[in-house]
Amino acid sequence: MRCCESILLNNGLYKSMRTRQTSFLKSPLSGLRVIAAFTLITVASTASAATKVPFALDWKFEGPSAGFFAAIDNGHFAAADMDVAISPGQGSLAAIPKVATGAFPFGFADINSLAQFLDQNPGAPVVAVMMVYDKPPFSVIGRKSLGVNTPADLEGRILGAPPPDGAWAQFPAFAEAAGIDMSLINIEPVGFPTREPMLAEGKVDAVTGFSFSSYLNLVRLGVPEDDISVILMADHGLELYGNAIIVNTDFAEENPDHVKAFLAAVGAGWKDVIADPEMGAKAVGARNPAADIELEQRRLELAIDANVVTDYTQANGMGGIDPERMSKALEQLAKNYEFKQAPDVSLYFDDSYLPEGNFPVK
Repeated sequence: MRCCESILLNNGLYKSMRTRQTSFLKSPLSGLRVIAAFTLITVASTASAATKVPFALDWKFEGPSAGFFAAIDNGHFAAADMDVAISPGQGSLAAIPKVATGAFPFGFADINSLAQFLDQNPGAPVVAVMMVYDKPPFSVIGRKSLGVNTPADLEGRILGAPPPDGAWAQFPAFAEAAGIDMSLINIEPVGFPTREPMLAEGKVDAVTGFSFSSYLNLVRLGVPEDDISVILMADHGLELYGNAIIVNTDFAEENPDHVKAFLAAVGAGWKDVIADPEMGAKAVGARNPAADIELEQRRLELAIDANVVTDYTQANGMGGIDPERMSKALEQLAKNYEFKQAPDVSLYFDDSYLPEGNFPVK
């Protein structure tokens, strides 16, 4: 039986998911869970031959999503007998409840947001199973002409920060690690659409954001590249990890071989685009007609160089985590978020679906 047939048609799996999620259904997300269950039942009754495997992205179809599209275009998912349908997202947090409710068996999300979600929704059936961004793209992006080159330069200046921004959420831990006095920074709440334009116009001195997105957004707005400073938080003491493949744990328990095959295909897709970013950018352009292929190739290359291919992944392969670093990361995360339950790495990451040695990046 194919992967999606197992999701849609295996009544035992659905009953298992329903039973194990009883406490989770009492959460504010219960309505979404009911909708997801209804969707599964409806699809099963109207399209019993469905074989698509839904996969929820964190964001729009841009350069950093190329590895997943390459897994489709280069036949890696097909070799695993999977027809994967990728859906764009509206932020890393949004993918988590989609997977936790069973609407999607797989997703791509920030592991720090996942830890907070599981703290707020104990027992929710979702866990990370493959780390992709060994270094998170959380950054402060400034302009040298406005005096921002290093973390210390932020003191006495205006920092534009969208309240829901993932990078802003980690800023307190970054500030402490980098020795910055946050009381000396003028924090200006901004919207996502106005973030880079305000920096380009000099209305703020720096902004928080993802390195590969904010940098190229500024270039597109006409800011000279040699005037842009990118302060990657991971280079200044932040131990946090970034985005990972997440899976519905009920689905994973019933279909462990499907999960392993899915991760292997993702690993192969990423290896393809690391070797040939131009191919990856074209794969993005095939799904996003409005995309600038050259710009998306640069965005992909920035993500590869800063977030995916690191000293750790070159030595240990892609997918796994360093338990000691993860423990430190949770200590830092606790500076940004007050946990209700004691943080536990095993609740957030399960490496049992990864092969020995993980996946090679080159």
